[in-house]
Amino acid sequence: MAGNTFGTLFKLTTFGESHGEAIGGIVDGCPAGLKIDVSLIQLALDRRKPGQSRITTQRKEEDTVEFLSGIFEGKTTGSPIGFVIKNNNQKTTDYEHIKDKFRPSHADFTYHQKYGIRDYRGGGRSSARETASRVVGGAIAQQILTLQNIKINAFVSQVGNIKLIKNYSELDLEKTYLHPTRCPDDTISNVMFDYIDKIRKEGDTVGGKISCVIANLPVGLGEPVFDRFEADLAKAMLSINATKGFEIGDGFDSMLLKGSEHNDEFYVVKNKVKTKSNHSGGVQGGITNGEDVFFNVAFKPVATIMKPQQTVNSNFEEVIIEGKGRHDPCVLPRAVAIVEAMTALVVIDHLLRNKLSKL
Repeated sequence: MAGNTFGTLFKLTTFGESHGEAIGGIVDGCPAGLKIDVSLIQLALDRRKPGQSRITTQRKEEDTVEFLSGIFEGKTTGSPIGFVIKNNNQKTTDYEHIKDKFRPSHADFTYHQKYGIRDYRGGGRSSARETASRVVGGAIAQQILTLQNIKINAFVSQVGNIKLIKNYSELDLEKTYLHPTRCPDDTISNVMFDYIDKIRKEGDTVGGKISCVIANLPVGLGEPVFDRFEADLAKAMLSINATKGFEIGDGFDSMLLKGSEHNDEFYVVKNKVKTKSNHSGGVQGGITNGEDVFFNVAFKPVATIMKPQQTVNSNFEEVIIEGKGRHDPCVLPRAVAIVEAMTALVVIDHLLRNKLSKL
């Protein structure tokens, strides 16, 4: 199976299945001498882990990370950083009813057709549990970015048709994780919570949108052809389970504007080039321009619902299936930490690559 490594210079390789002994990863290319605060890595994992409120899956996982290599006396050594996260709350019986059935809109059918075998216990490698390893890698990257004063803040901006209208500049993004919905606006967050809880009680699921802001990036990250900064961001975001769309800056709304409305005019302040607007989302020609990078990620409703649906089994016979077990009615609250982690991996990789481009 290919495709388990992300990054060019700062690389994260993940391994493990949702119902195996453990999941984990290897971070390669991390500079030596970096002080590692394990408590901050654990905090990021805690923000992603299940069982945080009644609008998330009630599966209980401590998600405690154990480092095996690459860190000595609290600092990175420059060698690969190996880590594991034990799976402690497995209920394989929750999946017995789908052993020979393909769940609609899951990876079951495509996975089985491609590899000729699948781990039906939660989806194996296609399970969203794999993203816990990404959060560890991203949290390590974030500690380097903090030294550069680069800040990454993701938040839930839409659940179903409930939208947060305010611009991110009007929000206190430090409040994001104070809300179970991960929406930093008190009023909208409460409405979102009630709606997700209603959907949960109906045995259904709902999708939405996560927005993310990267502040204090230098000018010059990204390459102008295939390795455009926003292209790597798009790949990172669309590699997350349940994602179906990516847009940066004005995104799809750009087609509604004329060039005179969309162009970001330049001006100079204190010998620094700035833009009067940020319709481009901080990236022009695939390269960061020094303004905030702002993008949105669309998430579909969780595929497992507690209602009967038509599907087929491994013999290609039409059958009925109904969800069982512990599943998220809305993936967004737990996905915010994943979006931040994947963003950090993109940024640190481009920072390291940018240094080499000027040698």
